[in-house]
Amino acid sequence: MSVSPRQDGEFTRRSVLGAGLALGTGLTVGSGLLRATPAAATNGIGQTGAPLCQQPGDSAGRQGLGSGDLCIPYYREHDKTWGYVFGDSNDTSNTYIGSPVMLNQATFDRSGATPIAFTYAMPNGTADQLFNYTHGVDNGYGQESTRIPNDCIEFGGRTYLQYTSVHNGIGSSDLPPGEDGSLMSGVAYSDDFGATWTDYPYHWDGQYRGVNQSMYGMWSFAGIDPDGWLYIFSKRWNGSHKNTADQGAIQLFRINPDEFRAGNFGAQQNWTYNGSWYWATDGTPPTPLFAPGNNIGEFSVKRIDNTYCMSYLDLVDGSISTRTAARPDAAWSAPTPQIVANTSWPPNHWLRPQLDSPYGGYIHPGSASATSLTLIVSQWTQQGAYRVLQYDGIKP
Repeated sequence: MSVSPRQDGEFTRRSVLGAGLALGTGLTVGSGLLRATPAAATNGIGQTGAPLCQQPGDSAGRQGLGSGDLCIPYYREHDKTWGYVFGDSNDTSNTYIGSPVMLNQATFDRSGATPIAFTYAMPNGTADQLFNYTHGVDNGYGQESTRIPNDCIEFGGRTYLQYTSVHNGIGSSDLPPGEDGSLMSGVAYSDDFGATWTDYPYHWDGQYRGVNQSMYGMWSFAGIDPDGWLYIFSKRWNGSHKNTADQGAIQLFRINPDEFRAGNFGAQQNWTYNGSWYWATDGTPPTPLFAPGNNIGEFSVKRIDNTYCMSYLDLVDGSISTRTAARPDAAWSAPTPQIVANTSWPPNHWLRPQLDSPYGGYIHPGSASATSLTLIVSQWTQQGAYRVLQYDGIKP
C-alpha cells in the first residue's frame, strides 16, 4: 500500500516556523509593525505570492495536478521550454499521485507580468510519478517512503534529476533530532527529456544505510560555467528540519560534464580549505562554505547573468533568504531575508512579504536578472495541503 508522506509531515511543517498571518493583499498591521502580506501583483510589476496550484480551474489542475510542493524549475534546452519538478503530489481529487512529478511550460514571462502557467505534464500529458518505484516497500535498497527531488538540469541532450530517498516519512513528527530519516540519495537521468528515467548505479548512502547526515544528501545544480565545469552545491538532507548537525553547512564541488554524464562521480574536484581555499583532486572532502549557524532547509543555487545566486530556507531566522557571489568559489554575501514567516519581526524583516509556513525557495533560471529573481516558494496551507507560490522582483 502506498504511503502519502504529505500526511506524515502535516504538523511538523506547520509548526516548524510558527503561526503566520493569513494570506491576503496589501499591508496589515500587527504587533505595532507594518507587515507586507503576499498577493498576486498586477499592472506588470511582478507576482508577489501568486499560487501556482491548488486553485480551482488553474493550469496545474488542467494537467491533472491538484496540489504539490517544491516546483523546482529548470530549462529544457532541447526545445527552449521550462520544466517544474514537484515533490509528493495529489491529483485534483486529492488522491496521492507520487513523487517526483513534472509539469512543463511553453514560455516563461521573465518580467513577472503574468504568473507561470503549465501547458503539459510528464510523462504522457497527465501528471504522474516520473520514477518507477513503489512507496512504503523495499525497492532493492531498503524500505522507501518516497523519493524527494532536489534539483534538475538538462544539458547535452540528457536530463538529470538528483533526489533523496526517504526511509522515514518526510517531516515525521517522531524523527529525533540528529537523525535525517534518509535511506540514500541518487541521480536519475532521462534521454527522452523526462518521459522515462534510469538510475545511475552509484548511490550515496543515507542514515538507514549507515551514513547519517551525509553532506551529499541534497544537491543544487548551479549550472555549467563558461570555464566548462559543472558546479554542484550539496548539503545534508533534513526531512524534519530538526537535524542538530544541519547548521548551515553547504559545500561545493565541480565535475567535467562528460564525466558526470558517464556516471564517473569520483572525478569530482572538491572546494576545500586548508590554510587557503583550493580545488582538491585527491578525494579530500569539501569544506563547508559558511560557518555553522542557522539551520538550513531546502536550497537553490543558479548562475543568473554573470552572478551566482543562492536561496534557502533559514529555520532560525524564519525566512527564505538569499546570497550572491561573483563565482561559485568566491566569497558569498551576507544573507538577506526575502519572504519571512516568524513573529519576532527584527528590522531586517520589516516590509518583507510574509507567508505562513514557507519552505523551499527555488531560483528560476529564467529570472529577469541577478537583481530581479523569481523564487518558487512552497507552503503548507491551513487547508491541509501543499502548494507553491511565485515571487518576482527579488533583489538578493
